[in-house]
Amino acid sequence: MNAYFFRGLWFKSMLVGGLLAVLLAVPAAQADIYKYVDKHGRVYLTDKPKHSGYKRLVKTWKGWQEPSYDTSRFKQNQRRFADLITEAAEQYVLPDSLVHAVVTAESAYDPNALSSAGALGLMQLMPATAKRFGVSDRKNPRANVYAGTRYLKQLLGMFDNDVRLALAAYNAGENAVIKYDNQIPPYPETQNYVRKVLKYYRQYREQGIQVAGN
Repeated sequence: MNAYFFRGLWFKSMLVGGLLAVLLAVPAAQADIYKYVDKHGRVYLTDKPKHSGYKRLVKTWKGWQEPSYDTSRFKQNQRRFADLITEAAEQYVLPDSLVHAVVTAESAYDPNALSSAGALGLMQLMPATAKRFGVSDRKNPRANVYAGTRYLKQLLGMFDNDVRLALAAYNAGENAVIKYDNQIPPYPETQNYVRKVLKYYRQYREQGIQVAGN
């Protein structure tokens, strides 16, 4: 490899890094960031994608990267369970955008999702929660979503319709929120969870349920 090749690589990395720095300087509330790699390997970053070849990046503690889940399957399952989520939300008088936000954060619409703590299904029901709401098969999408939505409704009633506290309780348990004087518990996982769900909730309310999967 000659010096021109290495200078070319250096220039490409500097160009991409510079573009990313400019985009990151834009307030997060204004736009998402999308990435496109053309057939020559050139990387394009923008907040205004021009075609479907662009992939939406997500922000992690390591920086901006592509979602770890299969985006095509995410979109398919999002459409597949949209009517079910709307039905459950209407049953318990909740915004369907809020239920979608919880499902997105909990399982990315994977009905077989299993957490290391033993939570299972679209709304990641723990065994005790499933038992409380009479769910015998946590993998059953209808039973899972209806029980999770009902639980979320109860938590909102318990915490005076404070969505932040209800979400914190959904993640850490209502006793954890009560223990900390009706505040979000100081657990990094729970605090990140609340922020993430609220972000999805805002996106779904403003732009529709396809936003987080784009």
